[in-house]
Amino acid sequence: MPPPRTRGTALRHRLAELRGPDVPAKALDARALAALAANPGCARRAILDGAGVNKAALASALGSPSAFGQSQFALTRGNAFEAKVKADGGAELLRLVHEKLDRAAEPPAEARVPDLTATGPQGRTARTALELREATAHPGAWTLLDHPMLALDVAGSPAFLEPDAVVVHPDGSWTVVEIKSFPLLDGSADPAKVGAAARQAAVYVLALEEVAARLDPAPRVRHRILLVCPRDFSNLPAASAVDIRKQRAVTARQLTRLTRIEDIAETLPEGTCFSPELPAEELTAAVESVPATYAPECLSACELAFHCRGRSRETGAVTSLGRPVRAELGGLTTVADVLAAARGEAGDPDDPAVAALRRAAALRAEALEAACR
Repeated sequence: MPPPRTRGTALRHRLAELRGPDVPAKALDARALAALAANPGCARRAILDGAGVNKAALASALGSPSAFGQSQFALTRGNAFEAKVKADGGAELLRLVHEKLDRAAEPPAEARVPDLTATGPQGRTARTALELREATAHPGAWTLLDHPMLALDVAGSPAFLEPDAVVVHPDGSWTVVEIKSFPLLDGSADPAKVGAAARQAAVYVLALEEVAARLDPAPRVRHRILLVCPRDFSNLPAASAVDIRKQRAVTARQLTRLTRIEDIAETLPEGTCFSPELPAEELTAAVESVPATYAPECLSACELAFHCRGRSRETGAVTSLGRPVRAELGGLTTVADVLAAARGEAGDPDDPAVAALRRAAALRAEALEAACR
């Protein structure tokens, strides 16, 4: 008689059924986890990512192919810039870390750059943990880990993550370094892009904290990361220290929610499957069986954004107008409800959102009347 399956084994079996027969799971990366943290209320993305569904293939099968992702030109430019930043044993990178984050330490005249080569992601993760332990056990020197491999438990399975760099300071503390190809113009960058980089770095910080927790004493994982970008329109590196405490807290909460994706899976109809090989009608019904929380920000973070936007517009959901607008409208969830409330046809007049809409409608009518005189 076969032994009973544990809860974790049962969940993995259920998630495999959702992907489809013989469909390999798409590994979660830091970008995907950061996007989840940016939209924690979206059950659709949570279950699809938890099950390892290839959302790009799914979007194409639904007839709403994704334009999400970087161009080959942008990737090439980004790789060239990263190589420039890390040249000469990371001398310029370490100088920026010292200047922006740790001026009290001795300047990094030289640094240890260990070889992190190993077989497979598990081997690289173990090698990274070993080198972090070695660097922390010998304080007083700088250590640069170039593309280390970290593991973070997600829904009972390890997600392997690869930050651009991790620096061990002379005091034994650890810093995550993010290298991006968007520019710092006059010392500042696009807030949306900086926010995305901060959310991605927060995932790495959480993974580093898991490594640190296994050491005694546990080294400090810094919550200010270094963001390195080209200065203005040149290829010269500039850096900014970014506090990611808020993003780390949000990401930690979302990952806690992700470990309960069995709750979402249990609400799905029996036989639900998200395999792109299914007929379009059946696949659409499966996707629509999971509620989504669409917002315009999804267009830059999720492969299913065009599909979800179309459905949101069809139902007249106010979420398609953006989260700030949605937050101001209270219990009014559709555009039809908003217009009816503004015209005085529906809604509680004591509701602040309804009162504001009616006042705005009255002011608009007065303005139009004055313009016609």
